[in-house]
Order: sequence, then C-alpha cells, then structure tokens
Amino acid sequence: MPDKILSIVLAGGEGKRLMPLTADRAKPAVPFGGIYRLIDFVLSNLVNGGYRKIVVLTQYKSHSLDRHVAGTWRLSTMLGNYIAPVPAQQRLGPRWFAGSADAIYQSLNLLEDERPDHVIVFGADHIYRMDPGQMIDQHVASGAGVTVAGIRTPIEHADQFGVIETTADGKGIAAFREKPKDPVGLPDAPDQVFASMGNYIFTTEALIDAVTADAADESSNHDLGGNIIPYMVARGEAAVYDFAANEVPGATDRDRGYWRDVGTLDAYYDAHMDLISVHPIFNLYNLEWPILTHPEPLPPAKFVFDEESRRGHALDSMVCPGVVISGGTARRSVLSPGTHLHSYALVEDSILMHDVEVGRHAVVKRAIVDKNVRIADGARVGVDPEEDRKRFAVSAGGVVVIGKGAVVEA
Repeated sequence: MPDKILSIVLAGGEGKRLMPLTADRAKPAVPFGGIYRLIDFVLSNLVNGGYRKIVVLTQYKSHSLDRHVAGTWRLSTMLGNYIAPVPAQQRLGPRWFAGSADAIYQSLNLLEDERPDHVIVFGADHIYRMDPGQMIDQHVASGAGVTVAGIRTPIEHADQFGVIETTADGKGIAAFREKPKDPVGLPDAPDQVFASMGNYIFTTEALIDAVTADAADESSNHDLGGNIIPYMVARGEAAVYDFAANEVPGATDRDRGYWRDVGTLDAYYDAHMDLISVHPIFNLYNLEWPILTHPEPLPPAKFVFDEESRRGHALDSMVCPGVVISGGTARRSVLSPGTHLHSYALVEDSILMHDVEVGRHAVVKRAIVDKNVRIADGARVGVDPEEDRKRFAVSAGGVVVIGKGAVVEA
C-alpha cells in the first residue's frame, strides 16, 4: 500500500518587503503573471504531482487568500481530496503563530486527523515548477527524518541564502547555515552551494518530535529553517534533494530548474520580466504541467485604432483577457485582466494589475501598479526619479510601486 502523504503549505507570511503590495493582502495572495496569485504555483505543483490532501496555513490579512483558495481550488471530495485554508486557531492559548515551526505545532491536530506517513511542507511564495513525487521517492528511500530541497547557486551568492552543507557523499546534510560568509562548496562542484528552497519533506514522527521539542525551547525563534532543520541536522536525520535532478514533463532546457524567491519588490519585478522575453526563462505555456488558477469570465483582449500616432498595440508583452488598448502602446509589460490603456498612452517595462486605467497621453515606465489604480490623462510615472520618490514607493532597484486604488494625477 502506498505511503499516505499530507501536504502543508505555509501561507502566513506578512511580506513586509513587498509593501505596498501587501498592505491589505497576505504575501501568497499577491497577484503574479497577470492572472495568477503566488500561491497558485505551489498548489499547481502539488496537484499536478497527485498530492491532493492539502492544508494551507494562513495568518496575516488572509481574507483574499482564503477566498481565492476556497473559490478556486475546490477538488472533488469523492476520493478524499481537499485543499483547505486553515487560519491561526489559537488552539493552545490566546496567541498567533510565533513562526513557521510554531504554525505546525499549533496545527498538529491536522496530522492526528489525517494520520499520514510523511508530510510535505512547502512555502507559498516562490515561482517554479517541481514534481514533488521525485523528492518524496528519494526521501522515503533514504530513511531520513527530513529532506530539504536545495538549488545549486554560485558560491559567491551564498551570503544571500540559507545554505546546506552536505556530507562527503553529497546526500546528507552536515550543516545548515544562514547566509554564511565562509561557505563550503559542494563535493562535486566546489564553486557552488545548495541554497535552501524552503521546501521540506518530513516523516510524520520526526516532524512531531521536532516541533514539540522546539515549542518547549523558550530561546527558539520557532522557525523551520532557522531552528527545526539545524536541530535535525545535529541528530543526523537530514538529507538534501538536488532540485537540478527534478524532471518536470514539458520542461525545456531553458526553463528547467527555474526557481525564484519573489520576496522583494525588485525580485518580484525581475520575475515578471523573465516571463515576457521571446524565449521566456520561465515558460507559462507548458501545458503538460500547467499552472492552474481561477479563469475569470472576461471577454478577449481588444486592440483598437490604427492611425499613425494612435495605434493600439502591445509588443513583447503579456496581455490578459478583458484588456482594452485603445490607441495606446504597451512594450515589455504584463497587462492584467480589465486594464485599459487610452489613446496615446505609453506603458513600458511595467506590471499593471487588475482594472488599472491609464489615461490619454499618460506615460508609465518601470513600474508595478496595483489593482484599481487610475492614472490620469497626461500623468507621468517612472520618468522623473526625484518626483517619483516624493509620491510613490520606489524599490532599491528604482522600480516605482503604486498601491491599490490610488489616483495618480498629472
């Protein structure tokens, strides 16, 4: 009989570094790629892989996330499949989750109800494709208490990640270090390290033992990566899974092994730019391993006017249903459903979320514009850095970010 698997998606992140996009939504609920939300990527990987008993642990500003999961991810219950959002329930007293390990500790009743042999614990805010079954097969075969997914990264970037140092055979974990200044290269590639992807598979018994011991440690930060994994490494119970070995149906050489942490505004912006190149680094068009979401009942995109200086068109861009480009121009941009560009408007190198309206002669460059923003006729965004900083959030990389529902005057 095959092992029973329960999947836990950690979706309680506050996402402070993505402000103002997270001003009134949880980080995993932030829109991505026009029609998706960040959480759709991990849920698609689990569902495509056949793992369909999933709980989503939520906490901060979770209303839109809960609504999206409940409305979009409804699986047939006939075979016991479900994706259930589970908010912080304060089952152990009047307190919120103190960290990712505490979130699991406060939710151990879910494991008691399902009685799985192994537990998948994945984060909810990364962009990637992965077949979790291949990682599970290695985990079960190894006999480890936990297997941590690692992505090969140049050793000079080690100080940006939690780094997995392997045993001599490259399979076990000898140390788990947070942003080390003196990293140790891999046995088969001294110029590389394994960066932790925040994806774990535990045997149920090992997970329960570890989070219970952690809950009793008042000095702990109650974090999976910072506390639980080092605890299990010290006990010799941890193994690493090389993400480069994961073979996803339909993947190309160009997008195989793609993984992005979009935890900052610049990383979020760059991941969108990855989508719109002629040969995209991350291919949304792989229908053998589709990224799933709620299909809104919207009409097709529409491009109108064909005069020399008033031609509705989009180049090197992703244009979603419901978009109307009425004599305006979009270049190298992502236009989400319901966006409207009026005549002579210019949008370049930008991400426009749902129902953004760009007025006549307005200019938007290198910007992230949240939903329901109205950019008035003649307004200019991303043109004058000094003026932009007076009115908007601007990322470290110079990307202008406009919060939900704002009105931008000329």
